[in-house]
Amino acid sequence: MTIIQAIILGFIQGITEFLPISSSAHLVLTPFFLGWKIPADQVLPFDVLVQSGTLLAVIIYFWKDLLSVLRGWVAAVVKRKPFDTPQARLGWYLILATIPASLAGVLIKDQVEAAFHNPLATSLFLLLTAILLVLAERFGKRRRQMADMTWLDALIIGLYQVLSLFPGISRSGSTISGGMFRHLDRPAAARFSFLMSVPVMIGASVFSLNDLLQTPSLNGFLPIILVGFIVAGLVGYLSIKWLLAFLTKHSLNWFALYCTLLGLAGILFTYVR
Repeated sequence: MTIIQAIILGFIQGITEFLPISSSAHLVLTPFFLGWKIPADQVLPFDVLVQSGTLLAVIIYFWKDLLSVLRGWVAAVVKRKPFDTPQARLGWYLILATIPASLAGVLIKDQVEAAFHNPLATSLFLLLTAILLVLAERFGKRRRQMADMTWLDALIIGLYQVLSLFPGISRSGSTISGGMFRHLDRPAAARFSFLMSVPVMIGASVFSLNDLLQTPSLNGFLPIILVGFIVAGLVGYLSIKWLLAFLTKHSLNWFALYCTLLGLAGILFTYVR
């Protein structure tokens, strides 16, 4: 992988991590479309660790929310009244929503890694993302806020996040859809989706550290990852701000259309190459 490739992929990661169009699909399909021959042992470590750039972006953007939740959760636990305040309850909901994907990430790690080398599977998963977005718009009543959430809402949204372990199924798309199926409005579903991404992305980065340490020519690869990390973080921050504003007035169907077109292009390209 070259520095130029890292800049391009970091830019794509920053744009697509929070938009419901699957960043992992773009990181798989972009090299495929452009004919880049990236070493197989560099793909997953780069993809996961460049996501740390977007992790930093979401932490900076939501630092007040995250700090409020952490303080409320710790205070409630210390007082032995774990569900006493809205902040404490939200903290427990975020923990609960994180558990399914964390367990699945360990249990099906090999299958997930294999999918990262399969552009056809990635393209098909993009179509699944499009279907989820359309169905969420069709059946979600969009009448509830984050303050109305229950533990069942958090668990169900967490189960939707399991789907996003595979490239092509958008993490934000699946979890926002999950929230809308529970009748959260779009901004509330997106906000919870972004907040719950923090522990999952931290876990994924730590879990991938062993793969990174086993990467050949690690000293030469680290500067490349750092470039992708910085670009993804800067672009990711702007993407969060834009999406939250967009979802107040617009539907997810535009993103569904994009996922459909990209998925079909990937399928077509697979058979004509």
